[in-house]
Amino acid sequence: MAKAEGTGTELGRYLRARRAQVSPADAGLPAGTGLRRTPGLRREELATLAGVSVDYYTRLERGRETNPSPSVIDALARALRLSGDAHERLHDLAELASGRLTEPHPTPGDTVRPSIQRMLENLSPSPAYVVSRHSYMLAANPAGRRLLPGLWDWPAEKRNVTRYLFLHPVGRVLYQPWEETVAKSVAHLRAVGGVDVDSPQLASLVGELLLKSTDFARLWERYEVKERGGGTKSFDHPKVGAMTLTYEVMKLARTDGQRLVVYQAEPGSADDEAMLRLDPAARTTR
Repeated sequence: MAKAEGTGTELGRYLRARRAQVSPADAGLPAGTGLRRTPGLRREELATLAGVSVDYYTRLERGRETNPSPSVIDALARALRLSGDAHERLHDLAELASGRLTEPHPTPGDTVRPSIQRMLENLSPSPAYVVSRHSYMLAANPAGRRLLPGLWDWPAEKRNVTRYLFLHPVGRVLYQPWEETVAKSVAHLRAVGGVDVDSPQLASLVGELLLKSTDFARLWERYEVKERGGGTKSFDHPKVGAMTLTYEVMKLARTDGQRLVVYQAEPGSADDEAMLRLDPAARTTR
């Protein structure tokens, strides 16, 4: 995947992408006069804000400097207004560039334990499913399968939730608003990809989406990083109509990155009635 994104290091690409998203006003700098050829901050502006030389920062961004100290990374994160997952990603990529991080993440597991399969069924009538680290669908209860119409028509190796959002005709209209949903999905894919940038599975997925979706390519180049842990999603479902559901994402221990996703609605609400129509046979189990 690194080759597909250009020369240099992943750290350098990340710095360039995030620098382009910080305006002088965001950083407390005067806008100045004349036409700016560079979106966001110039290299010299970021270097000044971070307290490093322009030459050092340029070498860092171009991949010629690969051993920045943690204090330099923290200074760059402050200048780029990075926090949370985005700040942690900067440290991870610095470790990767320096060679101090040499062990790749294990390949995401694709086998769901029988105990987790039973738990999925016990969660009915709430839609629930298990995805891999890179958001490949591994298992679901009946409501979870029906929540994403058409996904299960694909072969198992193609059942990726991010791929569904961009390439399946239902995926492009199911979530409302679509643009906000896919932006979060891409940021999540960046986050859960971790420093395992050469994962064959991730490289294949990203390569396909870059080739087939200009929307994905635009969002991928922004290099937003945010792991999802829950929230709300609004659906315009072709079978049960409009509904807004809350969801929780739980990491499963000893699974190489699998996550359990469970949707719910306020009991007795219109959203709950719509959700229950996904699996009418399970209504009596509530």
